[in-house]
Amino acid sequence: MVSDKVTAYIEKHEHWKEELKKLRTILKKTTLEETIKWGAPVYVAHGKNVLAIAGFKNHCCIWFFQGVFLKDPNKKLINAQKGKTKALRQWRFESFDEIDESIVLAYAIEAIANAKAGKEIKPEKSKKIELPVELKEAFKKNAALKQNFDVLTPYKQKEYKEHIGSAKQEKTRRNRLEKCIPIILEGKGLNDKYKNC
Repeated sequence: MVSDKVTAYIEKHEHWKEELKKLRTILKKTTLEETIKWGAPVYVAHGKNVLAIAGFKNHCCIWFFQGVFLKDPNKKLINAQKGKTKALRQWRFESFDEIDESIVLAYAIEAIANAKAGKEIKPEKSKKIELPVELKEAFKKNAALKQNFDVLTPYKQKEYKEHIGSAKQEKTRRNRLEKCIPIILEGKGLNDKYKNC
């Protein structure tokens, strides 16, 4: 089944359009069903997210949600966030010619088989992050700031809490807060500008 939303996603990524079309054509040869999740094309089988494709500034990629279980005989997969990501593996392409249909298809078929077999590392629940004192103080002075923060998704709230609260020095925490206030007031997440570039 072809998703119009996936078509729209590919069409808007002018720089990587041909590469994304090629990946999609390869994936259509499998039993995967396509959909959009988290703003990107995601391919599902056996009730599991198996893989996704996306275009970024310097590359397009395919990532495997449980890529850690793939044999990777061609050494294509990377862990984009070592120490943070346990299961997800990414395969980056910087040109159309780098996309080898037979290899991509083999990896996709293996990923589908792994999903069917129930191979999965579940993400660990992260501990609750407290609201930094500086942000609490800013909320007392600016009701609109608190309102806009409260309507953000829990994930986006967490990004702000971590970014501001992780600085060791008070001066750095205050500087980060000052830079974040306009973004929060726009109703945007801290890293929204990097998504779908």
